[in-house]
Amino acid sequence: MIKIGIVGLGGMGTVHYHNYQYIDNCKVAAAVCNSENSKNKSKEFGIIPYENIESMVKNENIDVIDICLPTYLHKDYVMEALNFHKHVIVEKPIALHAKDAEEIFDLAEKNDLLLFVGQVVQFTKESEILKDIVKNQTYGKPLDGYFKRLSASPKWTKEGWLFDKEKSGLLPFDLHVHDLDLIISLFGIPKSFNYTSCGRDEAGYKEAYRINYTFENLNVSAEAAWYNADYPFSAAWRVYFERAVLEYDGKSLILYQNEKEPFEFDLKEEVVVPTGINLPPTGMFYNELSHFISCIENGISSDRVSRNQIIKGIEIMEQIVN
Repeated sequence: MIKIGIVGLGGMGTVHYHNYQYIDNCKVAAAVCNSENSKNKSKEFGIIPYENIESMVKNENIDVIDICLPTYLHKDYVMEALNFHKHVIVEKPIALHAKDAEEIFDLAEKNDLLLFVGQVVQFTKESEILKDIVKNQTYGKPLDGYFKRLSASPKWTKEGWLFDKEKSGLLPFDLHVHDLDLIISLFGIPKSFNYTSCGRDEAGYKEAYRINYTFENLNVSAEAAWYNADYPFSAAWRVYFERAVLEYDGKSLILYQNEKEPFEFDLKEEVVVPTGINLPPTGMFYNELSHFISCIENGISSDRVSRNQIIKGIEIMEQIVN
């Protein structure tokens, strides 16, 4: 039985807790709680709250520490967990600078520990179908791709930390991080990229980006935005292959071919878990965390979210946000 200690029982900590209840051979044994809300949740979940990682690992037989804190806290808490010789799962992005990510991965390797980054979009049903089609060249080589992730400005964020570049990395590290990770997992490291951005002067940061990635015989463009408007969240993509177009509109995945009726893929998931927050029940976190737990059971690194993939993505986002 793999025993898990969650650090932070906010939104994502709650999501992770609920998903672990559906995964065999693991149990959430305790949590680090630094707010009254988190402490109340720990009581509701029936797990022991601790003030810090040190007290948790001294009193509990923890195998893996799952860190679900704001981005600017990731490095310090991940390093602490690794120094206590515990495997680590951490929410995306692992860090805001490639040098910090390198340092974290180096420590994990030095201590012979496993480190997993929660790039959950790879684990959606539509992403898995797309990856299989790209890998097997089912409809020929990919020639062009378009990915978008748009939302209203995240004014809901507690104490506004998402609007602080040094704490969040702003829009690229909050939204585009998902699509960039998926793009790299599908097509590899881009040969080059360029981008445009815009934003209101009074915002103090860029509110919308258009990014173009160049690969060998493949062009991929992406769009990300925090609009100053009540704009509904939108995430979608389209990939043009030699013999087909595959498009995900946020709800449906449709294949278009010559002289054939459009084909809609079945996106029904085998396991759907209530998140416990203002997010519909989904299977993507279950798929992601099940994969990480399986890797820990077998003592192997993830073959889906690799060190090189994570660091290359951060290197690109660092250049974009600057």
